[in-house]
Amino acid sequence: MEKISVAVRFRPPKSSVDADADSPSFSGGGAVGNREWRIDDSGISLLHRAVPVPGTSFVFDHVFNESVTNARIYGLLVRSLIRGAVDGFNGTAFAYGQTSSGKTFTMNGSGADPGIIPLAVRDIFDTAAEAADREFLIRVSYMEIYNEEINDLLTLGSEKLPIHESLERGVYVSGLREEIVNNAEQVLQLLELGEANRHFGETNMNVRSSRSHTIFRMVIESSAKHQTNSEDAIRVSILNLVDLAGSERIAKTGADGVRLKEGKHINKSLMILGNVINKLSENGKQRGHIPYRDSKLTRILQSALGGNAKTSIICTAAPEEIHIEETRGTLQFASRAKCVSNCAQVNEILTDAALLKRQKLEIEELRKKLQGSHSEVLEQLILKQRNDMHKSELERDRLAMELEEERRLRETLEHRLAEQKMSQNHNDTDISVEQFADSSQLDVLKTPDSKRTPDGFVASRSRYLKDAEFSPIPENLGSVADEDLWMQLNKGCITDLDMLEMTSDFKCPPFPEDTTAVVPLEEPIDVRCLRLETACSSDRQQLEDSKARCTTLEKELELLKEENSSLRQELSKSKHDTDHEKEGLIKELETERSKMEELKQDIRLFSQAFSQRQGHLTSLHTKSKAIVENCKASRVALP
Repeated sequence: MEKISVAVRFRPPKSSVDADADSPSFSGGGAVGNREWRIDDSGISLLHRAVPVPGTSFVFDHVFNESVTNARIYGLLVRSLIRGAVDGFNGTAFAYGQTSSGKTFTMNGSGADPGIIPLAVRDIFDTAAEAADREFLIRVSYMEIYNEEINDLLTLGSEKLPIHESLERGVYVSGLREEIVNNAEQVLQLLELGEANRHFGETNMNVRSSRSHTIFRMVIESSAKHQTNSEDAIRVSILNLVDLAGSERIAKTGADGVRLKEGKHINKSLMILGNVINKLSENGKQRGHIPYRDSKLTRILQSALGGNAKTSIICTAAPEEIHIEETRGTLQFASRAKCVSNCAQVNEILTDAALLKRQKLEIEELRKKLQGSHSEVLEQLILKQRNDMHKSELERDRLAMELEEERRLRETLEHRLAEQKMSQNHNDTDISVEQFADSSQLDVLKTPDSKRTPDGFVASRSRYLKDAEFSPIPENLGSVADEDLWMQLNKGCITDLDMLEMTSDFKCPPFPEDTTAVVPLEEPIDVRCLRLETACSSDRQQLEDSKARCTTLEKELELLKEENSSLRQELSKSKHDTDHEKEGLIKELETERSKMEELKQDIRLFSQAFSQRQGHLTSLHTKSKAIVENCKASRVALP
């Protein structure tokens, strides 16, 4: 377990702050009053008329005053994260504080004083270059969270991106552009592009106020250069450099309209971040549910907050007395964050989930052939091929995900359709029973014909006469109604049975035991059937639309596969052309070598001939000299 590293930085007072990114332009009173902050190397305390205020003393890993540069903050707080990211550990660094306290200046910096992000970018490539025994593949992405919606800052129009989670990739943003880079200059150009697309706005406290949270992410994959076993692990680490928007008070910023809406979303996400930190800082037994999913910011940074990552937090604060309450809240947040522990470990992948492993076999052979002439141009070709392959894989994953969602939706619609059919069949059965019950009741309510069915008539009379106003039923009730029985049932009145056939319009009063048999329907049967048929038709139409969508997605997937295949063919063709060019160069080299050997042989023969001629000339010179000497001697002897 490793504690989160927390530092606090106080910006210069507003009178000496440059009008730079995230620099304050608040025109309210900032003169030193009765209260002020006392700062030392690792502690901060609030003084009231030079007397410490109880409960306002804080201790952190580092405390920086207004004279400290971004390079010093980076060296003390972030450089260790970079070294760990190159070695395979996840890392996160972010700036937290109120608006106009210097967060963006700390993360991005200026031309004279570069911030943490550009320093980290250059340090990553320098550190990777020092690791001579490993090969690196680095890709970057840049996103913002604006009004709780994720936008891609590297691609215009790519907005409202969803968050997904998988076992291999963890929590990630689907559809986010990732660019493979080879050097720091490429990354800095992408940063400039992202900053141009970021949301900024003017408030009473800041001329250029950040209206969104930004997350600059670098994914670093590495493997041994001389990797002989394909099952060797690939190290994959994620580095998040986060510039949070500042918490605001409407009374100070004067925000209204769009700015007010932005401020509400900013404060809400920062409040949820504070709740997550509060939960993580509690004791393990008392810790309850951690609300990572309540905000997209905390959802993306879930691994950095109490998870598998090394994390550093730079809390920025304003020294003016008017901002004391905001500064106190920032220091309380920093104090709680200092109690949070992470469990960082090296991330090694043995499957093909690592992009470096998927591309290495195809690129390595081509890379070996590119050593020599035109290597820089061909390296750019490799980078382009890698980016194209990576984009194709991302698009394929996106389409596969959409296809899976469409399949789930289709299964859901089919299940609903089946349930509605079963419900309709069940309702038809209920309606038939109800109709039968109604018909039985109507049969019961009909005046019986005593001449045709005396037995049924007597049985019905014995079942109905249970009210107190009627005479008690005789104990011995036969199957034939005689005159004595009718006298007893009708209290001595003689009933003419022939008259019963003429009372067809007689309405029998409801009887207690038969009232439960009549169950009125909530709606007419025809209306209900029509409604169910309409719902089934709608579901069938949705199912057909889903099937059509699935077919379209499958076609798009096939097109992407064909595009991927064409890219592979182009790569193979480039390999073939390189092989052909290499063979030509080898042939030319062999020809030059043979010419050189022939030239050497000619030089050798010429040297031999020259040596022989030189020997002849020497001997001739010697003979000539001897003849001259003899002539001189003979002349001397003549006189």
